[in-house]
Amino acid sequence: KIFMNTLKYLQSNEFLLDVDLWRLFANLEELNEISLSFLKTFFETVKEHVSKSESPTDFSSILRKFFQGDLCQTHQIYCLNYTSAVFYLENLRQREDFGIYLKQWCEQNEQCKRLHLPELLVAPLHRLTRYPLLLSNIWKRSTDETEKDFIWSLKEKVEKSIRDLEGKVKWLDNFQKFRQLQEVIIWPQVWDRDKRFFVPECLKQSLRENSSENILSSANRLLLHEGRLTIAESTRLLDVYLFLFDDFLLITKTKRNKKKYGGSDTGLIPVCPSLTPELQSFIREGGFCTVLDQPIPLDRLILKNVDPVHVTGTCPCAFEPLHKYHLNALRTRQCKDKTLLSWFTNYFFLLQKTWMSQIETAISNYTTQHETKKSTAFCFPAESSEI
Repeated sequence: KIFMNTLKYLQSNEFLLDVDLWRLFANLEELNEISLSFLKTFFETVKEHVSKSESPTDFSSILRKFFQGDLCQTHQIYCLNYTSAVFYLENLRQREDFGIYLKQWCEQNEQCKRLHLPELLVAPLHRLTRYPLLLSNIWKRSTDETEKDFIWSLKEKVEKSIRDLEGKVKWLDNFQKFRQLQEVIIWPQVWDRDKRFFVPECLKQSLRENSSENILSSANRLLLHEGRLTIAESTRLLDVYLFLFDDFLLITKTKRNKKKYGGSDTGLIPVCPSLTPELQSFIREGGFCTVLDQPIPLDRLILKNVDPVHVTGTCPCAFEPLHKYHLNALRTRQCKDKTLLSWFTNYFFLLQKTWMSQIETAISNYTTQHETKKSTAFCFPAESSEI
């Protein structure tokens, strides 16, 4: 409330007018009011029972009023906004004027006990998860069977509500992450990736309309791992940024813009806090990732260990992802190495063992989940062993 009321005061004096109060605090005032009302009513009942030991303690009416009323609902509204609030706050903190408001106007207040705003914003989420524990403790101490049944059913409903909320929060967090990735990852047109690749003018418009950017629009896709790696490409080493999704591996090359996110020319652009700190920093500096080659589906990816003797550089290990078309070609000896490389680029990655483990686990999980069906995002014709 110190942070919220201070911001209101500053805005009434025409400071920080562009800061959206709802995006930061959502329905915090309503949540405080309902929570306080519940606690007062609850403790008044306990106090009355203690002062008049002969009077029965009627918790059912209190619990019915609040838990079947607005208590959980107001918490859910706040919790669903929490990820966006943290998202918004992390970008506001880059501003000098907002930093002064946080540090000098709020954090120095004794009542904050040296806690920062992110640590305080999460408190209502913790409180919601403690309500089932409260109901369970009341249920244990209740002597009336009818009341016990009611309290137990109420506890189960609250737990289900929390589980549903967790699913929604994870979905929203994943949605925001992929929306950010869609802005950062640039997909060049096929004719721009390789100047030798010819596309008739009559087909270019159709290819533009079916942009590869839509690949990242699915809210059900998961980003499992990401980070910088080095590719050994013929006689040179190339720094790349890899994104390992639950169904494909994407190789990109990082580039930087002159303008930074949050600058006066570009305006304040939020950076998703669930991305790695390295990628967050890169995005704020105006960086973007250009797709280097087509995505490699996990059901078409095989890891091949490379002997350290043949690895350029000082990295302790490397791997080579092979497309299964390579195996068919090699098995039947229908092409030479140069032709093979023109079908699908071989990449030698210099990396740590963490990446090896992450990719192997992703392939294993993908294979397990799709034993009987092919991925609709990357549907290839069935391969024949007689090719």
